[in-house]
Formats: sequence, C-alpha cells, structure tokens
Amino acid sequence: MSNQSSVSEFILLRLSDVWELHILCFFMFLAIYLTALMGNLLIIIAVVLDQSLHNPMHFFLLNLSIMVTGTISVIIPKIMVNSLLNIRTISYAGCTAQVFFFNFFAGADFSLLTVMAYDCYIAICKPLHYELVMNRRTCVQMASSAWVAGILNSIMHTWNMFAFTFCGGNVVDLFFCEIPKLLKLSCMDTFFREVCLILFAVCLLLCSFIFIVVSYIKIFSAVLRIPSEQGRHKAFSACIPHLTVVSLLVFSVTFAYFKPTSNTPSGLDLIVAVIYSVVPPTMNPIIYSMRNKEILAALRKLAHCLFFTDFQVPIFLK
Repeated sequence: MSNQSSVSEFILLRLSDVWELHILCFFMFLAIYLTALMGNLLIIIAVVLDQSLHNPMHFFLLNLSIMVTGTISVIIPKIMVNSLLNIRTISYAGCTAQVFFFNFFAGADFSLLTVMAYDCYIAICKPLHYELVMNRRTCVQMASSAWVAGILNSIMHTWNMFAFTFCGGNVVDLFFCEIPKLLKLSCMDTFFREVCLILFAVCLLLCSFIFIVVSYIKIFSAVLRIPSEQGRHKAFSACIPHLTVVSLLVFSVTFAYFKPTSNTPSGLDLIVAVIYSVVPPTMNPIIYSMRNKEILAALRKLAHCLFFTDFQVPIFLK
C-alpha cells in the first residue's frame, strides 16, 4: 500500500481462532456492555428526574455517566459484531471515527474527574464557601470545559494520526483502533508527531493527575482532623474509590501509550487495553453511585414509580 487512499480498511486482532470462544466473547462483552449501559442510564435518568439530586456533585456525575457510556459504546459494539460474524475488518472511516470518539470521550472523562476532585476538595476543605464557589454558572462552565478539553484532545490526536500515509500494512494488533498500534503502520517519520502526542498527553493526563493528587492530599489532611470517626470513615469511603479509578486509568493509559511498541501483540497489551477502555465505564455505576445513598434513594423511588404505580414524571419530581 503506497499511500493513504489505498487503505480502505484495517484488520483488527482476532480474540480467538476457535468459533466457540468467539461466541463466548460475544456474550461476555454483551453482558459487560449491558451492565455498563443500564447502570449509567439509570444514573442519568435518576439525576434528571429527581430534583433532590440537582446539585453540583450529581450534576458532574450525570456528565460522567454520559461520557463513560459514550466511551464504551465506541468500542464494545464493534467487538461484539466481529465476534458474532467472525470477521476482523473495520473500514478506514470507521477506524477514524473510533479514534476520534474514543479520544473525545476519554479526554472529557479524565478532565471531568479532575473537576470532581476539585468539587470534593471544596466540599470537605471549605464547606462554608461551597455554595458560593460551586454555583450553577461555575458548575456549567467547569463541565463545559471538560467537554471542550475532550474535543481538543480528540481533534489533535485524530488529525495527528490520519495525516500519515500508511504503507506498513493494515493489520492493527489490537481489538480496536488505537493510536500507538496505528503509528506502526505509517510509512512516514513519526518521531515529531509522536513527541507532540506525548507532550499533549502529558499536559492533559499528568497535570490533571498531579492536580487530583494535590487535592486529595489536602482532603485527607482535612479529613484526619475530623473528630468523629464516623465522619472520617464517610469522607474516606467517598474519596478513595474516585482516586482508585483515576490511578487505574492513568497508569494503564500511560503504559499503553508510553511503553515501547512491539512487533507482535502480547497478552499484557490486551489486558491493559481492556482495563482502561472497558473496566472504568463498567465500574462507574458501582463506585460513584451504588455507594451514594441519595442516588440509591432516587433509584428506589424510580423503581417504585415504574413498577408499583402508574408512572408519571410530575409525581417523581415531587
């Protein structure tokens, strides 16, 4: 393939050469997808309909649920189709769209996690100023900034990737189009573009991670000064899961994007790809919502309205 226009499709990694395992993979990813989709959609519906959840924390959680639903919808449906039909191909346009939307939602997701860390910091360290600082306008601006950061991240990475010409084949050593794997197929000198990609990723990921870590250091310092053991436990239980997911996401993405590229895919590559692309969206409802008593109360109210009464939105809003 001498130029970009000759590449009409890419060949993705086959998860298994055994047909029975293909079917197993299909049902496994179907279960994961439905779990993540239903969990996040329930959060979105509960936050939108229940006025008691119209506050900054749940507003950010609503945006996060939308983002992670988009992230997992970019990858898993294609994996399921390929597994069920026993195919490996993805069109050039499909690969471009996958790179664009995955980087869009992933960049917005991590930017919003940074915003949520700041919200937690204000709530615990400066509770008397919380309503003044985290007013409606500020929350909308912060959430919008996260979405804009995702768009900028996506545009830069997608343009940086598909401005290349491909002459190194069209076999992507992963189950979705990932930039480090696509870079190996370029017939141009990728050093300068890789440096730009790394610098931008460092600015977005590392700076955000440092901000989150500093915020949590101050949060934990404030929590340790809480006289009530129950209050300390409540604060820690709310903060540690968020920090765990952030750490998991940062280290897996860092490993995927900064490790030396190899000529053959490894099991470790697949595990890391699943961790940062599939696990966080699936865990989102459990970590951020099922531990939240207000969300659980709203979901119980929603279930009661759906299954035990004639559901009417005005009743639920009361």
